[in-house]
Amino acid sequence: QVQLVESGGGSVQAGGSLAVSCAASGRTSRIYAMGWFRQAPGKEREFVAGINWSGGSTYYADSVKGRFTISRLNAKNTVYLQMNSLKPEDTAVYYCVADSTFHSLIDTQKYEYDYWGQGTQVTVSS
Repeated sequence: QVQLVESGGGSVQAGGSLAVSCAASGRTSRIYAMGWFRQAPGKEREFVAGINWSGGSTYYADSVKGRFTISRLNAKNTVYLQMNSLKPEDTAVYYCVADSTFHSLIDTQKYEYDYWGQGTQVTVSS
């Protein structure tokens, strides 16, 4: 099994920055891609960003492209999400995810990810 634990997040005013991180433990050798999803109140959970095993390939939702940066440090089994120029519409619970199946492309569908963190709240005020 793999456990994912997020940290970071919090509250910030629009235009500000926040970072969230996610540490994986357990059978981390099973992990390939990792990423982040988010869910705002009353909305569907949506893909935010993903990164492949080596960190050499990333993919972003159009809504965050150019503002968010995903990275990973395999030596620490950790994935990071740096969020800049935050907007009120970025307010959501952010979930870390990990995929135990290798794919040539980064998946954006939530059913493709086997492991999920408990989520961390990000609130952006106007």
